[in-house]
Amino acid sequence: MISERKAAILEALIDAHIRTGEPVSSRAVLEAAELGVSAATVRNELVALEREGLVAQPHTSAGRVPTDAGYRYYVDHVSAGRLRNTMHQKIDGFFTTVQRELSSMLQDTTNLLAELTSYPAVVLGPGLGSDPVHAVHLVPLGPKSMLVIVISDSGRVTKELAQLRDPASPQDLQDAETTLTQLFAGKPAAAAESIASEAASAGLEAAQLAILTAAAKVTAKATIETQDLYLGGTSQLTSLWEDLSKVHRILELLEQRASVDALLDRGGMGTVVRIGSELSVEEVDLAVVSTGYGDGPGRVGVLGPMRMDYRKTIKVVEEVGEGLADNLSP
Repeated sequence: MISERKAAILEALIDAHIRTGEPVSSRAVLEAAELGVSAATVRNELVALEREGLVAQPHTSAGRVPTDAGYRYYVDHVSAGRLRNTMHQKIDGFFTTVQRELSSMLQDTTNLLAELTSYPAVVLGPGLGSDPVHAVHLVPLGPKSMLVIVISDSGRVTKELAQLRDPASPQDLQDAETTLTQLFAGKPAAAAESIASEAASAGLEAAQLAILTAAAKVTAKATIETQDLYLGGTSQLTSLWEDLSKVHRILELLEQRASVDALLDRGGMGTVVRIGSELSVEEVDLAVVSTGYGDGPGRVGVLGPMRMDYRKTIKVVEEVGEGLADNLSP
């Protein structure tokens, strides 16, 4: 923990660097921080902040810039930003009037995020996991294989191939299908694993239990794999990162589903801000702000350089996430 004066100086330096993208001089910090101290005191505090690894001096004659650790301290301690009324109205108006099917709405939400923040945006769909199951069908494909078809209340359909250890008769499949549909009854597909446990303690015959377990396993897998990914604002990459090699690297990350999952930190609770080295992306000046929406694994986020406007971005991402959750709730 640093002193209040150092914290105020660090905040003033980072705010200035976010605005200009240039190293910040001690004089600029002195004018912005308004601490009523001398220029020499500010210089001494900046030297101390540099020793503590929170700022760095690119060149001897230049001002200072924040480090990854400096940005982290800033994000963890900076006061929340406020959005202009026009932004509130735009977000509220969007979710009040949106009457599109899910995929179109999520793509439009991504575009809204990109427009409001001026950064590339990502929305990870809720997938089948949060959607109540309407019916489950088991279609025999061979003595030891079946097609598991899960139909949600919203009409989404997923099909997964499941393999069985022992041959199953058509009657076994039919009985298991009836039991599965009854067990799911209004529950989301994400409950597949708990349903398998419930079936195991229900005293079912071995053949039925084996079918139920296999069907539940592939259904649980489908709850993740059915999550759609939506991107917006990628045309802004070149204006944010002048180095084309960095632009190409970020585009590569966005093209790989596993990389996007890692960037959005789906295991994080609530709003998560990840900066620089925390992302394990080498040689790329990158920060990601994301938050979940609803009870499922859906997530919204934006990507930008480490000097992104965190005050505004965090607030926009959270309000859009809340609006999306309210719109998708029953």
